Amino acid sequence: MLPRRFPRPDRLPRHVRLGLYALATAILLVLCVLPTADLPDPGTGDRFEHMAAWFVLTATGYLLAPNRALAIPAYALAFGAFIEVVQGLTPTGRHSDPLDFVADAVGVALAVAGYVAARRMARA
Repeated sequence: MLPRRFPRPDRLPRHVRLGLYALATAILLVLCVLPTADLPDPGTGDRFEHMAAWFVLTATGYLLAPNRALAIPAYALAFGAFIEVVQGLTPTGRHSDPLDFVADAVGVALAVAGYVAARRMARA
């Protein structure tokens, strides 16, 4: 249990929660449009990185707004599609790849599954 001086993320003021989620989205946007030569290579592979990034984006959304069960994954999937379009249009050496979007969707689905499991355990 967290000490009282640290409120649960979903109990922060709405503007703070929106700002934090916007920050997470902005960080992901920058990472997705930077030239690949400017990014470190963790050696995990592009698909795993997409899956992990969208898992984190979706899980962060659930931590900040757990009552937005459908809006959060819908936003994450729409953002994933947007990123693929942007990557195809920008001259940064990035390219659009439908399999990246599939990896994004897998990350979102894993976060949704974790959210659903946590909600069920909390009710039991």
